[in-house]
Amino acid sequence: MTDENEELRPSKMRGVAFPKAKYGVILAIIIIIVVNLIYYKETILSFFK
Repeated sequence: MTDENEELRPSKMRGVAFPKAKYGVILAIIIIIVVNLIYYKETILSFFK
């Protein structure tokens, strides 16, 4: 059973300790907000003019 579980991760990622899911969710939300700010920067700035 342990061999099957090891194969699910790419070889480079096997030694990486994954953070708790809570931090992953927070990180994902931050990335989405930052990407949206960059993508819609022109639109957001036009509201303040």
